[in-house]
Amino acid sequence: MYIPEHFEAGPDVIHDLLTRPGAANLVTMTSQGMLATFLPLIYEPSIGEHGALHGHLARTNPQWSEPSIGESLVIIQGADAYISPTWYASKEEHGRVVPTWNYSTAHVYGKLAVHDDAEWLGNHVRGLTGLNEARSERPWSVDDAPERYVSGQLRAIVGIELVISRIEAKAKLSQNRPDKDIIGVVAGLGAQGHQEIASDVARARQDRTHRDAGRA
Repeated sequence: MYIPEHFEAGPDVIHDLLTRPGAANLVTMTSQGMLATFLPLIYEPSIGEHGALHGHLARTNPQWSEPSIGESLVIIQGADAYISPTWYASKEEHGRVVPTWNYSTAHVYGKLAVHDDAEWLGNHVRGLTGLNEARSERPWSVDDAPERYVSGQLRAIVGIELVISRIEAKAKLSQNRPDKDIIGVVAGLGAQGHQEIASDVARARQDRTHRDAGRA
């Protein structure tokens, strides 16, 4: 991934990308070519040096049964949004501004393992469900469904585990703009309802301010 120095994601951003509830793209290279699946994942920090990502695929999905050649890749996408030049204070000063796109993303590499036993899968789906139900007023549990039904559902999936070897992460959040332009970006994103990435831009601005103060 191309990562200019000012857009390099720090440890906090990487942790947020890994732990946020959501789905990501699993990409593997096989003898049949590249395969990809969009699937929900859960981060397990206690496995290996850098943790692991756990997910599951439909048993009928050939990606799990085709041996992966070399490292596999998970592409995690954070919030993203179009940035209008009209939000920049610099537009009124000199007009030398263009649109761009703000985003955060992580490319997570590692060795892919397959888990095809009921105990592993049962623990996995309970953990994944718990993560995504945590914000619900009345969270649903796997145990709310009939045991025989759950057993049948587990037989229809196969677990996958990406043991992480390295992470490349980028947070392009207007860090290369003057402070007055960043303030305009936060306001513009908020006005359009992009609250998550507006918060990301505001946090990146705060982090830059702290770094600059530390160098002074």
